[in-house]
Amino acid sequence: MAYDPGAIDATLAAAVGDEPGLIAELREAFLDSAKRALKALATANDPEAWRGAALRLKGLAASFGAVRLMALAQEAADSPAGDSGMLRKLQRAVERL
Repeated sequence: MAYDPGAIDATLAAAVGDEPGLIAELREAFLDSAKRALKALATANDPEAWRGAALRLKGLAASFGAVRLMALAQEAADSPAGDSGMLRKLQRAVERL
């Protein structure tokens, strides 16, 4: 699956205009939030917690225009809780942003 980190920057630029500093700050906030969502997935101890964390990541990705991450997060929400392969896919996706 290909990832387009430029989509996030384009979404941010559309929201705040040509403000490179603000775009960088918002991008960093997005990445921090995505990493927290991944940690919540990794520590989810039941299916409800897993699904909730995956759906929070999906919503976050949608807010920032990260369509492919959004789709992957939905796939995780539909996967069995604790699916280590799915978690690795999500981690790689976030690292590529």
